[in-house]
Amino acid sequence: MVDEHIRSSQTPDILPSYWYNILPDLPEPIPPMRLGTGEIVKPEMLEKLFTHTVVKQEFSMERYISIPSDLRKTYLEIGRPTPLLRAKRLEEYLNTPARIYYKYEGVTPTGSHKVNTALAQAYYASREGIDRLTTETGAGQWGSALSLAGSMFGLKITVYMVRISYLQKPYRKTVMELYGAEIYPSPSDKTEIGRKILLENPDHPGSLGIAISEAIWDAIHSENTKYSLGSVLNHVLLHQTVIGLEAKKQLEEIGVYPDIVIGCVGGGSNFAGISYPFIRDKLKESSNIRFIAVEPEAAPSMTKGEYRYDFGDSAGLTPLIKMYTLGYKYIPPPIHAGGLRYHGLAPSLSILVKHGIVEPRAYTQKQIFEAGKLFARTEGIIPAPESAHAVKAVIDEAIKAREENKEKIILFNLSGHGLLDLKGYRDFLDGKI
Repeated sequence: MVDEHIRSSQTPDILPSYWYNILPDLPEPIPPMRLGTGEIVKPEMLEKLFTHTVVKQEFSMERYISIPSDLRKTYLEIGRPTPLLRAKRLEEYLNTPARIYYKYEGVTPTGSHKVNTALAQAYYASREGIDRLTTETGAGQWGSALSLAGSMFGLKITVYMVRISYLQKPYRKTVMELYGAEIYPSPSDKTEIGRKILLENPDHPGSLGIAISEAIWDAIHSENTKYSLGSVLNHVLLHQTVIGLEAKKQLEEIGVYPDIVIGCVGGGSNFAGISYPFIRDKLKESSNIRFIAVEPEAAPSMTKGEYRYDFGDSAGLTPLIKMYTLGYKYIPPPIHAGGLRYHGLAPSLSILVKHGIVEPRAYTQKQIFEAGKLFARTEGIIPAPESAHAVKAVIDEAIKAREENKEKIILFNLSGHGLLDLKGYRDFLDGKI
């Protein structure tokens, strides 16, 4: 019986041989990137920053893009396909008729979903003869993932880590250094951008926007170096769809289909990873499925931002992108969910929010740590603070199902574990949040 399925299979054939590209299925085209002059950005312009292959993927209108066989083998080596688990104990605690399933990305070596695109971007860079990649990181999950990918494909990695997270999460720095990367707290004294900010405020907590600016500046001013991004752009979200494509196969095996899909959102990569393969069903009008995207109240781009053109970084080095944004100068409060402290939202996800296909929701730090504690005590896994946002929405929807006495299938992305984020949980348990 379906109710007996607590864990799905993880055989190699569950891992797809392609990524899903949502661009041809969106209800309207993504508005083109623009320069400050208004000129439309051409693909070759982005090749100053990114590898040729990911730029090609960024603009591709192919619905399915093949995963290179060598890269697919690497995915298998790092633990894909990841498990799909049923949160039976959480269901019982909530006394809900809902069935809760979660895709657990925390089993990868770096403990989060970020490695899916990190490996892809490093793979392409290595084959194009690039020596070094620069990047930013918030909580450190993306920086850790790219550091691992660099070590696997023989690349040097430089990471600009948001200063408040650099201080809150010292062991993330240790992880990155073990993989051979160099890490700087951002704003740093390594770039003109960082030096200017530190001159104005030596104790600046930093932001993802500032860290992106520094990583871009470094790449532009260095030889044989490219920039690597962990979220927001189409090629990044594309790589993450291995999550949802695997989940689809795993749910089919046990004979269920979700009524609700939930994920947390900073720039949008892990939400897109779990949801986009299912959103295609919705866009084809063959599904009544709901999609809930959860953000922190401290960085409410979806719930309080404006849909307009804006820079992706704090210094205005990126092209202008049309997205939901709080403004590129916005500095979010120093919350523990560092991976969600971003002012903007992926362009494709912005369109889905605009059309009401994705429902945005925001929670406070206290609410999400309470949810993370409950999940740890029922399911045994300590969620990353980012993923705890999704857990909170799952709990709310499961309680709603109980109150309405409706059987619902809820799927969410547990995009990473919180074992290197215990400072936040410590502060919560000590009543400091």
